[in-house]
Amino acid sequence: MSHPFNVAEWAALYAERSPQDILKLAFEHFGDDLWLSFSGAEDVVLVDMAWKLNKNVKVFSLDTGRLHPETYRFIEQVREHYGIPIELLSPDARLLEPLVKEKGLFSFYKDGHGECCGIRKIEPLRRKLATVSAWATGQRRDQSPGTRSQVAVLEVDSAFSTPEQSLYKFNPLAQMTSAEVWSYIRMLEVPYNPLHERGFISIGCEPCTRPVLPNQHEREGRWWWEEATHKECGLHAGNLIAKE
Repeated sequence: MSHPFNVAEWAALYAERSPQDILKLAFEHFGDDLWLSFSGAEDVVLVDMAWKLNKNVKVFSLDTGRLHPETYRFIEQVREHYGIPIELLSPDARLLEPLVKEKGLFSFYKDGHGECCGIRKIEPLRRKLATVSAWATGQRRDQSPGTRSQVAVLEVDSAFSTPEQSLYKFNPLAQMTSAEVWSYIRMLEVPYNPLHERGFISIGCEPCTRPVLPNQHEREGRWWWEEATHKECGLHAGNLIAKE
């Protein structure tokens, strides 16, 4: 299916619009071809907004095999709360098993998180996105001032598009702040991951996520043993690097 609209034009037009308006645009153009990426964290706000616009919204989540028990339970809670299927994407065992056999379960502490994220996150995501026309994420500019400050509300996904087909990426929450997200969660009584009550702001895989102290930035709780410039797993890196 082709969607011949000018991305730059729409992105400029919707740059200051509400997340709901951006989602409406996405549903109008892509309908059932639009998939939401849900990480099991505060991006539940995106699921809530989308579900209120389209009860048949399609949602997937990356099951890396290393999430916190609380996150698995929360994903199930969201599935039941909204009455929607959540497609869990698992790593390819043919890639994962040799890595674990050769390097063990915690190689990323020694040689960086790139290889593990590549197998547990990027490959399953690439597999999924090859079958869709558009996806929406809960990315926000304030999540990482160094790498996400230029997140557009709509873009062609340079990381996962193919020569045969452009993939469109919507970031409806791009302009929302953490405070606005949490106001939304509390006011509308949206379910949330209980890890947030224990100092976790940014939630990823259990071995690579830890709580942050007051006034620490949320990304400091991710891959804390690495340089601050490397705080992305690669899901959005292609798009982010292209803007730096």
